Amino acid sequence: MKSDIQALMKKHDIAALLVTGRADHNPAMVYLTGGAHLTTADILLKAGEKGMLFCNGMEREEAAKTGFDVQLYSQFPVETLLEETKGDRQRTGILRYKKMFERAGIKSGKVALYGEKDLGTAYIQMAGLQQQLPEVELVGNLENDVLMLARETKDTNELARIRKMADVTQQVVGNTADFLTSCQVKHDTLMKPDGTPLTIGEVKHKINLWLAERGAENPEGTIFAIGRDAGVPHSTGNNSDVITLGKTIVFDIFPCEQGGGYFYDFTRTWSLGYATDEVLQAYEQVHKIYFDLVKELKTGERFSTYQEQTCKFFESHGHPTIMNQPDTNEGYVHSIGHGLGLNVHERPFSSMIMTPDHTIQPGSVFTIEPGLYYPDKGFGIRLEDTFVALPDCSFERLSDYPLDLVLPVKQ
Repeated sequence: MKSDIQALMKKHDIAALLVTGRADHNPAMVYLTGGAHLTTADILLKAGEKGMLFCNGMEREEAAKTGFDVQLYSQFPVETLLEETKGDRQRTGILRYKKMFERAGIKSGKVALYGEKDLGTAYIQMAGLQQQLPEVELVGNLENDVLMLARETKDTNELARIRKMADVTQQVVGNTADFLTSCQVKHDTLMKPDGTPLTIGEVKHKINLWLAERGAENPEGTIFAIGRDAGVPHSTGNNSDVITLGKTIVFDIFPCEQGGGYFYDFTRTWSLGYATDEVLQAYEQVHKIYFDLVKELKTGERFSTYQEQTCKFFESHGHPTIMNQPDTNEGYVHSIGHGLGLNVHERPFSSMIMTPDHTIQPGSVFTIEPGLYYPDKGFGIRLEDTFVALPDCSFERLSDYPLDLVLPVKQ
């Protein structure tokens, strides 16, 4: 949680954090500011201190809401910096960062870097800053990422925001199901009122509209894939494909709060009108392991335990899995779940190659999403819900939407 940041900095010998960029669609900045409206900003959070937020004067009141000590870029006039660098604008940006570090009292130690910025600009500025401040070590924390470790568990405010996104998601999924099942059918194809076939792209357009009406967006797209595309886990679906009966549709929707806040993640597999015997059998197996895992969830458990269990279950039913066939493109081909928050995918991760500290803890928000994929047979199946581990070590499924495979349609 956010309250753990200072302790994590001390544990991992981090003297300060530098977070840069805008405050929307920028998880580290959103996390520290709560989502203030800032078109560009820099946060310098020194261990044991309140932290400083540097921004433009036009956004000073938004910045003040964050609780940081607000410092304005105008305190470092560009004209003065250009004089010091003899008109070298590249060095001017580096010099401003140096002065910001000095203002924040950061003179030595490891400074972890976060945020969103053009890669070329960031490289030039940070490389130049490193030369200007030889006692400071600018680092990117891959293993001991302070903010990602803090974000691994959620506080009550974060959980409330994720629950709200869960409600929005269920409403939109319900709208989608109602829309599909209300369509007329001609020659096993869903038709629009004008007599033309309904396409994947037109359904996605409605999904986007329904999300926007509820204050949400889907910056990473929506998976709405039918038939063979449903058998490729991250195929988003071909917009020109028409929607027909008896083919599996993998509907994986992962919207976030408008402006790039907290995400939700949810998947259902539908087959309109009917499903083939082969699909029904595979669906029953996915359905069973989903509920087996949910019943066995416990806090303190290494997340990869459930991945191993899933692989063994599917292999016992004759499906290839990535545990024994790492390069397989059919059967069970991905991990059983992942953490969820300001990123769709964040700690804890369930891959069996993850370190033992990827565990489910009170406050963890994570997905469970078994699936089977057979693109050459023209189908794929995935069921996914998001769960939270509560303080009493029980678990809450954040949506109660039905897991029905076959949706009836008008004939």
